[in-house]
Amino acid sequence: MDRRQIIATGAASLGVACAGPSLAGEEESGGATVNLSGVGLPVITEGRVRNYVFVALRLHLGSGASAEVVRTKEAWFRDALVKAAHRTPFVVPGDWTRLDANALSASLMRSAAGIAGRGAIARVEVVSQAPRRRTGLPA
Repeated sequence: MDRRQIIATGAASLGVACAGPSLAGEEESGGATVNLSGVGLPVITEGRVRNYVFVALRLHLGSGASAEVVRTKEAWFRDALVKAAHRTPFVVPGDWTRLDANALSASLMRSAAGIAGRGAIARVEVVSQAPRRRTGLPA
């Protein structure tokens, strides 16, 4: 893959990620969602930052929760996620290019009760993970 293709692919995925928050709304199943995109989380092993993975998340709202109210608290969700990732990294052993989606979702669900209120967020879905660095990783 040459440099032009990498840049074009990165620009295309960035454009989609930037459009994410404005596309939040009703889903096919009828539940409201709010998209959080472009949160950069570290991959920390042996006390060193080895890589960053940019994650796009979708918050599925519980009954009675308003998408507008949750969308105004987006900065708090991002902050809680970054703090949790530095405190206990969501590292997949032996892989510096992705994060543990289940641990990430569980951590944000614990924080969501304090940020948006109990029951406001039904579940957290990891939509995509894009590592900053794809080379120089352990075999």
